[in-house]
Amino acid sequence: MENPTLDIQLKTLPKEPGVYQYYDVDGKILYVGKAKNLKKRVSSYFTKQHDYGKTRVLVKKISSIKHIVVNSETDALLLENNLIKKYQPRYNVLLKDDKSYPWICVKNERFSRVFSTRRVIKDGSEYYGPYTSMKTVSTLLDLIKGLFKLRTCNYDLSETKIVSGKYKVCLEYHLGNCKGPCEGFQSIEDYDEGIKAIKEILKGNFKDSLMQFKKQMKHFADLMKFEEAQVLKEKIEILENYQAKSTIVNPKISNVDVFSIVSDESYGYVNFLQLSYGSIIRSHTLEIKKKLQESDKELLELAIIELRQRFHSMSKEIYVPFKINLGDGIKVYIPQLGDKKHILDLSIRNAKYYRLEQLKQVKIVDPDRHANRIMAQMKADLRLKDEPRHIECFDNSNIQGTHPVAACVVFRNGKPSKKDYRHFNIKTVEGPDDFASMEEVVYRRYKRLLDEGSSLPQLIIIDGGKGQLSSALKSLDALKLRKKIAIIGIAKRLEELFYPEDPIPLYLDKKSETLKIIQQLRNEAHRFGIEHHRNKRSKSALNTELETIPGIGEKTIIELLKEFKSVKRIANAKLDELEDVVGVSRAQKIYNYYHNQ
Repeated sequence: MENPTLDIQLKTLPKEPGVYQYYDVDGKILYVGKAKNLKKRVSSYFTKQHDYGKTRVLVKKISSIKHIVVNSETDALLLENNLIKKYQPRYNVLLKDDKSYPWICVKNERFSRVFSTRRVIKDGSEYYGPYTSMKTVSTLLDLIKGLFKLRTCNYDLSETKIVSGKYKVCLEYHLGNCKGPCEGFQSIEDYDEGIKAIKEILKGNFKDSLMQFKKQMKHFADLMKFEEAQVLKEKIEILENYQAKSTIVNPKISNVDVFSIVSDESYGYVNFLQLSYGSIIRSHTLEIKKKLQESDKELLELAIIELRQRFHSMSKEIYVPFKINLGDGIKVYIPQLGDKKHILDLSIRNAKYYRLEQLKQVKIVDPDRHANRIMAQMKADLRLKDEPRHIECFDNSNIQGTHPVAACVVFRNGKPSKKDYRHFNIKTVEGPDDFASMEEVVYRRYKRLLDEGSSLPQLIIIDGGKGQLSSALKSLDALKLRKKIAIIGIAKRLEELFYPEDPIPLYLDKKSETLKIIQQLRNEAHRFGIEHHRNKRSKSALNTELETIPGIGEKTIIELLKEFKSVKRIANAKLDELEDVVGVSRAQKIYNYYHNQ
């Protein structure tokens, strides 16, 4: 190692859990990481051969190392998270949070008010949340308002001021929305019973409130106070309706956090669901930009610490899709079936939907980022050396053995480049021979590109199986392009991808974007080829019919088609209409031909 200081730092690293920080020659922080064993983890950066380019660049830039020893892996995770957010090193994933999330505050005062806020003040008040959506907050506050009569004024309702008669009831009292504690019409004990029930509802526990309302309803019914009983019945229905909408699994599953992840080459998407009494009380998806090809395990561990800190979760039980290390004190489950698996699947579905939504937005707002992501994904999925920025796809059209033609369609950065599409009429092949036709058009296409000095594609796709692929390879061999351009064949029936000299086909996920782009290329080539084939057959049919009329030549046919547009209109034309275009003599011949028939 050329840097003696760095060499000494590596040799003296402890074998304890902790956090390490890499700095460049200017003292700027490059990367923060956690480790179960600092010496083993940090040394691996300098002893391993790194395949990923950014990791190699990072290692070259490291000039010095600092480390912090901690008691446990959990402490290392927390410290790593805090340092990344504080310094935002260039080679770490981004953990940004520019939002201030809404809370529901139960104010620390006599006759507590309940309201939404984005500021948490340490004054003894109780805060529930934060919630990821203001809509959720509004729904809960509307529910509470419908169930309980709470004050909305900000008066100081101390016992002395109420007894002295300082306040008078407002319009809310006369509208029936408040019981008038400001004039002593409601006792503090009665008001606090409602606040206690509200706190349980905000925690997701509806059971106690339902039991209390049902008990009161029965009491009023027994006293034949049916109007009061009806009011309570309506409240029970409101609460049961909200509970039915919010409860999605067994109510016994309570105080649980659920995390899942989906990712692509550039980003990871971590979904967080928080459950209380079988209800989802929080849902949030975090988008993380990858920097050094971080694994799903690394991203999920980092995201769990970040999300639990951000949303102040104290749950002792979490569900995840695979094994992770979060240290002691938290029970980690990997559900396999039942309600727990159901809620984990729901989290995964949320992460997938969020990713799709982001991709659609990026496609509109930032097409370059979208193209970069697609290219990186295709390179990985298809095991290519280079990103396939320029792709060409070939298809033969040979319907009923007539007029054999071929089509070449071109995609650039994952999108059709129609100005580069090319048609080919098969010249050297007699009869319907798809293999020989493919060999001819591939040779002609790349011979021309080489002669013109034009850029070659990074990927060629052949619509067909092994036979078609072998034919195309003969042409690339003849042009000495075999090792310069990647080439694959796609079989139509099972969407199998064939590679040269590999007998086992590759099967991509049916929903993968890579397969969708390949299918789009294949379908576009097929459409373009069929269109050319149809035009050629139509032109042939038209010319053949008109040319059978004695005394009618090619120039006359062109003049007629320009005027009448089709043979059918020529056949149905009146004699004087034909005379206006081609003269009396030829008009008579055409008219007699069709009308005698």
